[in-house]
Amino acid sequence: MNGIALAPLVSSSPGENEYPSGFPQSICDEVPAPKYLCSHCDCVLNGAHQSACGHRYCLACVHWLIRNNKNLVCTKCKDDPNLQTNHSLLTLDQFFNDAAINKEILALRVHCANNGCTWKSTLKDFEEHQSQCEYALIPCNVGCGLMVLRRTLATHLEKGCPNNKSTCPACSCPLTPSELQKHVCSSDKKAPKVEKRQKDNKQANSKKKETCQFTEIGCTFKGTVEKVREHENCSSAPHLQLLLEALRGIRVSVPSLPGRSVHFPGLDLLLHGQSSASVCPESAGELETDGGDGGVMNDMALSLHDDQAELEVGQQLHALQQRLQIMENIITALNREVEKTQLTVAALDRDSQNSMQLVEHLESVVADQQQRMMRKDAHIASLQQSINAQHDVSYDGTFLWKISNVSQKLREAATGLKSSQYSPAFFTSRYGFKVCMRLYMHGDGVGKGTHISLFFVIMKGEYDPLLSWPFKHKVTFLLIDQNQREHVIDTFRPDLSSMSFQRPVSEMNVASGCPLFCPLARLRSPKHAYCKDDTLFIKCVVDSS
Repeated sequence: MNGIALAPLVSSSPGENEYPSGFPQSICDEVPAPKYLCSHCDCVLNGAHQSACGHRYCLACVHWLIRNNKNLVCTKCKDDPNLQTNHSLLTLDQFFNDAAINKEILALRVHCANNGCTWKSTLKDFEEHQSQCEYALIPCNVGCGLMVLRRTLATHLEKGCPNNKSTCPACSCPLTPSELQKHVCSSDKKAPKVEKRQKDNKQANSKKKETCQFTEIGCTFKGTVEKVREHENCSSAPHLQLLLEALRGIRVSVPSLPGRSVHFPGLDLLLHGQSSASVCPESAGELETDGGDGGVMNDMALSLHDDQAELEVGQQLHALQQRLQIMENIITALNREVEKTQLTVAALDRDSQNSMQLVEHLESVVADQQQRMMRKDAHIASLQQSINAQHDVSYDGTFLWKISNVSQKLREAATGLKSSQYSPAFFTSRYGFKVCMRLYMHGDGVGKGTHISLFFVIMKGEYDPLLSWPFKHKVTFLLIDQNQREHVIDTFRPDLSSMSFQRPVSEMNVASGCPLFCPLARLRSPKHAYCKDDTLFIKCVVDSS
């Protein structure tokens, strides 16, 4: 047997022949933890209940054990005498539903153990799957005693079930479906004709078309039951138009009586005129003067004729009254459907408007968050730049400036894209002057196009009010030969009358220094290594003595 026999969740009084258990461990994708196992059946807990002594049992196991045992002792406590306490003796009121462990168990990953089934999910969905699994073995539903796969039940009933029999219409012989197809009734040679007639009737019934329920008022739609229902649901307006035309026809076709008004529910028809059987007073007078017996007979004939006409008109009015009542009922039903549709459309419109407002709100929130992210990115970049600047700062008047990508910077300077660049700021002492260097890779002033120009820049610092102005210290520039042979060195002393060395009033003063610091031709000299690995090192030393 491929199927798995599981004990269902039972009530407080399970059947006498029932031996319940939990879910088998074999359906779990991973070996279940001991806390998930029943202390009695050792299966995964099904409706976990915890005893007063702290051990867990399936709900069905609890009922079975208490029903079939007296003075029941907890299985786990019985195995280990050290665990036995006053709570080891189990009664029904000592168990409580363990909701926490049940929630964990229902989330366990499991699979179907039926051969051929690939279903996988959580234990929460397992029992529902078992009731629908096409690969589960189930008993034949006509009681033949065989277990068959759910997916093959129809084939079994049609071809193999000995209990699934029907009666031959000709000879009343019980036959299975396969036998009935091959059966030729020996007592009646017309059986093939009967079979053929049944087949023809079946085909005729399958092709039979239904008509719309509004056929009586002029709707001509025909089709299958599904098509007719769809037509009736979608054609409220045309049906109302047909009803209106039918009511107008009733108003025109109702026969009239002299001086009599006919009243319909929802429709008042005032009928005027004379019936064809009426006779004018003058004619009646003439008939009365013709003679005694003849006049009486004519009066009786006319009276009988009038009564018959009135009876016919009354019958017609009654039929029309019933028909009009049906129409009014149909219109009332259609009006209710239209009102429901209008309410549904209004609700959908409200939901759509709410959804649009929610989308607009979310879009504004997203846009706001994007703006905040941009501001935070800019702030982080600024902080990173400040951290890098603090990392490179010097407080002893000496600064070594590393310049990478020299070839690219030379091209940018030659094309005017970026003619100069500033070094990071450094200080002559811990609380001294704040200064930096400015480099023109393609020269500036008299050195433009032929030399590297290097200048000294005094910047506005935090301690400028405490310093002695103008700036008087000697400045030395060095272009480092990375082979340590011959450095390019240039030194200058400040011009005390120049505004470049006065106390800054803006962020930095005008740069001053060496416009002919180093010839460009010498920069690429094979005898020296001023530019090595496309990198320069320039050193600035401020004599603070």
